[in-house]
Amino acid sequence: MEGMELASFQIIASVGGARSSVMEALREAREGNFAEADAKIEEAGTFLAEAHKGHTGLIQKEAQGEQVPFSLLFMHAEDQLMTTITLRDIAVEMIEMHKKIG
Repeated sequence: MEGMELASFQIIASVGGARSSVMEALREAREGNFAEADAKIEEAGTFLAEAHKGHTGLIQKEAQGEQVPFSLLFMHAEDQLMTTITLRDIAVEMIEMHKKIG
């Protein structure tokens, strides 16, 4: 496995870790464990930064004139990245609401 396929799977793997961390953060917040929830959100950010690094690398290649082939697998990776970033942002707001209510 190399090139776009490898980059796509690296993004998907990092995003999967991020999504799991976000869901764990929401569960912790629901139980009133806000320090743990915040730590899980931070962990998700680390995973997302790794995924974003792979994404940015491909954008830079294309910007430098290198041909970056389109693939359904890469489109899936991009979709997972964008939806997980949105999920993380919403989770941060939900955790803050839990803090105010609880």
